[in-house]
Amino acid sequence: MNVPEFLNYLRSQKEYREQIVHIEHLPARQARFGTPQHTLSPEITRALRETGIGQFYSHQAAAIDAALDGEDVMVATTTASGKTLCYNVPVLEAVIRDWHARALYLFPTKALAQDQLRSLQQLTRAALKHVGFGTYDGDTPQRARTRLRKSAAIILTNPDMLHVGILPNHGLWAKFLANLKYVVVDEAHVYRGIFGSHVACVLRRLRRLCEYYGSSPQFICCSATIANPAEHGEQLTGVPVTVIDADGSPHGAKDFVLWNPPFIDAARTTRRSPNVEATTLFTEMVRHGIRNITFTRTRKIAELILRYTREILEKDDPDLVSLIRSYRAGYRPEERREIERELFSGRLLGVTATNALELGVDVGSLDAAVLVGYPGTIASMRQQAGRAGRGVRHSLAVLIAQDSPIDQYFMRHPTELFGRPHEHALIDPDNVHLLEKHLPCAAYERPLTNDDEVLFGPGFVQAMIQLERNGTLEYRGERWYYSIPDYPAQRVSLRSASPEKYVLLDESDNYRTMEEIEGDTAFLRVYPGAIYLHQGETYLITHLDLSTRIAYASPTDVNYYTEPREINEVRVIRVERECKIGKTMAHFGQVAVTQQVIGFRRLQQFTDTVLSEEMLDLPPQSFVTTAVWFEVPEETRIAIAARGLDFHGGLHATEHAAIGMLPLFAMCDRLDIGGLSTPTHPDTGQPEIFIYDAHPGGVGIAEKGYELLPELWRATLVAIRDCPCTEGCPSCIQSPKCGNNNEPLDKGAAVMILSALLQGERNR
Repeated sequence: MNVPEFLNYLRSQKEYREQIVHIEHLPARQARFGTPQHTLSPEITRALRETGIGQFYSHQAAAIDAALDGEDVMVATTTASGKTLCYNVPVLEAVIRDWHARALYLFPTKALAQDQLRSLQQLTRAALKHVGFGTYDGDTPQRARTRLRKSAAIILTNPDMLHVGILPNHGLWAKFLANLKYVVVDEAHVYRGIFGSHVACVLRRLRRLCEYYGSSPQFICCSATIANPAEHGEQLTGVPVTVIDADGSPHGAKDFVLWNPPFIDAARTTRRSPNVEATTLFTEMVRHGIRNITFTRTRKIAELILRYTREILEKDDPDLVSLIRSYRAGYRPEERREIERELFSGRLLGVTATNALELGVDVGSLDAAVLVGYPGTIASMRQQAGRAGRGVRHSLAVLIAQDSPIDQYFMRHPTELFGRPHEHALIDPDNVHLLEKHLPCAAYERPLTNDDEVLFGPGFVQAMIQLERNGTLEYRGERWYYSIPDYPAQRVSLRSASPEKYVLLDESDNYRTMEEIEGDTAFLRVYPGAIYLHQGETYLITHLDLSTRIAYASPTDVNYYTEPREINEVRVIRVERECKIGKTMAHFGQVAVTQQVIGFRRLQQFTDTVLSEEMLDLPPQSFVTTAVWFEVPEETRIAIAARGLDFHGGLHATEHAAIGMLPLFAMCDRLDIGGLSTPTHPDTGQPEIFIYDAHPGGVGIAEKGYELLPELWRATLVAIRDCPCTEGCPSCIQSPKCGNNNEPLDKGAAVMILSALLQGERNR
């Protein structure tokens, strides 16, 4: 069944209620080829020919030339555009020319490293058998690690292993680092926010040790298309990069469907659950032999859709049950490898997955990609949609809208989705909070000096003062030494603001370890009473031990899932920038945030009906971060009161909707930001709306919001005003995380506030 036939089939079903609101036809693109100006060695030419590669796409040729010219490179092209050759060819060329040359490949996931290992094996299996390489990560046996350190020309690893395993033990890697010619950073757009800022610090530590051993490696970064590839590449690596973004690869036609769940109430405030819609689509695709990945925003939803689909198929099509799986981080390595093999081989018809499969792992030939909710960025949306239809196949992509302002905004304004420029990837390697974590690691690796300020940036001095003051670093002989007898890297998590991990144990299976959970999200996921899903199986969190950081889970069979509620407090520490916009003042600066998970809701599976609510007594978590905040003029408050509307409800509604719309402008997830609104803030005495980075120290998201504040207000006003509800709903002003039960909220007052803020000329 081809794409048009399948869409017509869906329209003919009795459950269909005009969910398809738009179809964007993305035409096929022809390939454009190029020839590198550099003459490649006969061995490389033969290896390419035996792999079936007779010519390069134009961007591949340009990237190979730039790398062989000695430039640091950022390749920013679409999914499945052949970026792997952009680094494999110059790296192998360097190894052939100089058998001492070494290269380090960094991938954000182990799955991607394994996939690229297969690519290297295919490319070198005939003409380049003598080139040694291998993966070096937590799954690598100890005996293989020594061999790879000593003899491998190419090491494939991840930033976490570089941070905690290689750099602190650089003496064992002295020969490798002294001969390091290339550092490849694949999927560079993933390194944004707190994770990207951590990785930027790790790469600076790597450059510092390379200089010590006498090398200065080139960087080859590969990224999805982003708005700021040159800026992002330089911030990530610390060196200027040459951008290659003229994509010469072909792709087949794609029909991109926007699918909006129907309203289920007369007031048009509640839509059918997107999880139910996704289950229907996933099930129908599997039944019709349409191989697909269904991407979800969270691990829980990936597991839920798998569970729902299995229950449906077991009744009518039991033979298909074994042909669907879920895939996400947290599974054991052997589980992930098995699913990858089954997907690549074509045995599986469908996989529900988080963004763990968004990246460039070769999953074979897929017919469709389903996105359950806008994934937060244009880049991620195109990455996920691009997993289907590799090559020149006609494929299908479906975006199922959630009840959020940004999802519903795109459903009503599809041209904004498909015509919108890419977002900026934001990182902050000068973040003092992060430098206070990485400078002790750097000092452990090699004593710090004043010269390191150039490498680590403006935050270096402030961080060093604090580290010396608290006794972490000791100044002797014009150098700073790490003064604590431990291993600092093991206490620094790259993927979390918190170094702590919580362990989840299965009470029914001799307390088997199921997963490890990051400390900064543990209270949102494994609070007592939470329903936790693992490989389609349901578990109840029975106990959370804060002292040992252990959560206990027991298998259960319930017809609901859970959702946490949290409250927060924001206090102003310092105003760093401010300006007058129309009749209001906008500020950017440092704030102290205190967050607390205060309870949770039980929601009915399939319908999302709230069944009950429970309170929790978990400790608050506090951190310092950056925020944008703005005041609402007194005359606006008076006008709102004169209309009989709720001013506080208008502030609250504006805050919720603005948080939901900020990902339009910054490459972030809604969970990366938080907010607060109040009629009278204790630090200013004014009615204020705050939007802050939900990570200690901040990573540039709120700052981007400050720079684009009128644009944010305008998009937020459109999202609220154009929503068909009358009183406000999850599609415009309600937030699922609101600790105040979305009270008070006033849609009309929010429209008046945003309209007033947009009056007058911007004056900065």
